[in-house]
Amino acid sequence: MEKFVFAILRTEFDDDYLKWENVCRERQDRVDWDVIDITRTDWLECVKARPYDGLLAMPPGITSALKTMYDERVYILHTVLGLPVYPSMEEIQIYENKKYLSYWLAANGIPHPDTKVFYNRNEALDFAASTPLPVVGKMSVGASGRGVSILKTREEAVQYVKDIFSGKGPARSTGPNWKKKGLLKRAIRKLLKPAELKGKLEQYRTQRSELQREFAIFQEFIPHDFEWRVVRIGDSFFAHKKIVRGDKASGTLLKGYENPPLELFDFVKKITDLKDFWSQSVDIFIGPDGRYLVNEMQCTFGQSDPYQMLVDGRPGRYRMRDGEWVFEPGDFNRFASFLLRLDHFMEILGENRAIAADHLAMAGK
Repeated sequence: MEKFVFAILRTEFDDDYLKWENVCRERQDRVDWDVIDITRTDWLECVKARPYDGLLAMPPGITSALKTMYDERVYILHTVLGLPVYPSMEEIQIYENKKYLSYWLAANGIPHPDTKVFYNRNEALDFAASTPLPVVGKMSVGASGRGVSILKTREEAVQYVKDIFSGKGPARSTGPNWKKKGLLKRAIRKLLKPAELKGKLEQYRTQRSELQREFAIFQEFIPHDFEWRVVRIGDSFFAHKKIVRGDKASGTLLKGYENPPLELFDFVKKITDLKDFWSQSVDIFIGPDGRYLVNEMQCTFGQSDPYQMLVDGRPGRYRMRDGEWVFEPGDFNRFASFLLRLDHFMEILGENRAIAADHLAMAGK
């Protein structure tokens, strides 16, 4: 059985890399791995010290500076050193970068709520003074609904712009996600491990330091009671509803697991096929005219339940077979779906090894 050697790329402020380490341990008969802190000065030397088959990425969504650092360094590892990375480089680039995502969606002709990015204060003020309300103000970095402001009055919209360009920045929540399941259990675990607690407190401090001062992002408000989350990992597709609480669906952890319409999978397959996106969640509004509109795209995402979809009450996945969507019941989202990711990456690398071996054999004839 072929074996693969991976570098798990972690950051100083986040322990989400443990999701990769847990599934590597689950597949240790086929996997060897090292954890490399990509924030350290010797990051490049650490990666070059061993012939890795691939990189397992966990891009951060804490601050724009940390996000930029991660993207730059993974780009060098992937593009210059030629190391395969999972999720893909382009998936990492659009992750937690809402202004870049808006450009990417528009350039690729993908339907989405109208989004404006302003670097000019007066231009932003003119927009805030005239755009239909409510309008959504967004920070470029911020998951689970953090950094999203629903601006319902003209005064709120104008003040939002003034706060950004004065250096104060828009309002943003930091600290624990009080809605997330298992908060008490997680808090006790941190208290029992002082080093982890210190790291988490440092992460919150870093989040509070993030101020968006140079640009403003406004997105068209789409009235909705829910948004669809469609997940693609390899050729496996899942979907569930994210239910609105207050004005937001992101971060509420309220789910609806009724059977999804198969047209959703057609829509997301077309989008993800454009760039070979294999690890992706796509959050989708249904517009007033019934069209699907992409709100967010993320290559890594939370999973509060042991499954991503129920069909007639059964967990499972959809896959395209001979031009038709076929439901397969089963437990495909173990380890927050990271086991499915790891198996898919090994499948890709195995296919590449086979192709390379064929080329060598042909060259030797």
